[in-house]
Amino acid sequence: MRLVDRLSQNSGAAAAPEAPAGSLIGGTAVRKRDDIAEGSRRLKIRVHNRLLETLDVSKLDALEPAMVSSKVTSAINETLNDEGRLLTDIDRARLISEIKNELLGLGPLEPLLHDDDITDILVNGHAQVYVEKFGKLHHTDVTFQDDQHLMLIIDRIVSQVGRRVDESSPMVDARLRDGSRINAIIPPLALDGPALSIRRFGKRRYDIETLVDKGSLTREMVDFLRAIVKARLNIIVCGGTGSGKTTMLNCLSGFIPEDERIVTIEDSAELSLQQPHVVRLETRPPNLERKGEVTQRDLVKNCLRMRPDRIIVGEVRSSEVYDMLQAMSTGHDGSIATIHANSPRESIGRLEMMMLLGGFSIPQRAMRQQIASAINMVVHVSRLSDGTRKLMKISEISGMEGETIMMQDLFEFTRSEVGADGAILGTYHSTGIRSFYAHQIEVAGFKLDTTLRPAARANAR
Repeated sequence: MRLVDRLSQNSGAAAAPEAPAGSLIGGTAVRKRDDIAEGSRRLKIRVHNRLLETLDVSKLDALEPAMVSSKVTSAINETLNDEGRLLTDIDRARLISEIKNELLGLGPLEPLLHDDDITDILVNGHAQVYVEKFGKLHHTDVTFQDDQHLMLIIDRIVSQVGRRVDESSPMVDARLRDGSRINAIIPPLALDGPALSIRRFGKRRYDIETLVDKGSLTREMVDFLRAIVKARLNIIVCGGTGSGKTTMLNCLSGFIPEDERIVTIEDSAELSLQQPHVVRLETRPPNLERKGEVTQRDLVKNCLRMRPDRIIVGEVRSSEVYDMLQAMSTGHDGSIATIHANSPRESIGRLEMMMLLGGFSIPQRAMRQQIASAINMVVHVSRLSDGTRKLMKISEISGMEGETIMMQDLFEFTRSEVGADGAILGTYHSTGIRSFYAHQIEVAGFKLDTTLRPAARANAR
């Protein structure tokens, strides 16, 4: 449905609060607000009609932003002149911005996408939008006109990456041009109207130094992480949703030498590597005939033929875990992947479960041997109740004893108290255990300090 048609069906104004019974002044104020909203709606429709007469809307994406702004401004001025109407500079600028957002952007969500402090945008139906700022959720006054308006924006997003969402395929993952990750789910699965979740990856990219300044880890931990990446140890980054796994993965990849060939595999591309020799691979969903799907496992198997020095898997989710572990243990050292898990030990159990669900008929001991021989280090990150994200543990796998995979913690964050403002206070410290891979790390040129250093207090927000 065209935007002009949709605007004709819905006033687009938020419901005005009812005035107390018998309140003439309140009723007059309500009618006045309704009249203003109705006038604004009709003006938008007339401007859209004039734009459709002079522009090929299907080719707007190919036009320069300055050209689009000029055309929209011209159409507004011509419409106002024809009707003999006047607008203040503020109202005129707002009208231009709203129409441009509807034509080219994400409508009411567009201003939120320009706020670099927002990390998540969560749309629960057309009338409720939340954002996450600094680790906390906040309700906004942003609304869509109706569910059809929201569906129009969702369709625009997914069509840009060749995907679709309808009753036969009511769930979809996609991404915006800036790399932000999108998930949409629509009725009949979403009972209260279409739901849209945007995980933002905007202009602000956190590097390892920024994380140190924010208190997410210590300088000693950074030195150790740099050493294990340079020593080509295989690393798993684990954590819950929104804990900062992708940010940590990007930071770790920054330690990879620039003369190495890196192949990245993702379900929805969001990594931002700075090395010059990077090949980025992304999965593909099935087409309308349910054919043509390319899974992460397909990409992992294919990348082994591409002569990679390092393989980076954005997120291990299912049967690709087997091929990834095979690659890690057969010459592709220094690979990195992320996994959803709430502790280093739990991440091992998750890997086993993925292998079982993938249909591999392998004895449990053989599976654990495969994991123990392939993975060297597990880096656990977490988002705490105060909204801060911290590196909770750096653990290593040192082999097997009987049926058990042996793990030991090298660095950890210990919570001590909750501050007056709700901030989680605690300390980072080394456990003092000499790494099982100390020789391999030192051969790579990094001398490890095996003494227990004084604990670093962590209270940065």
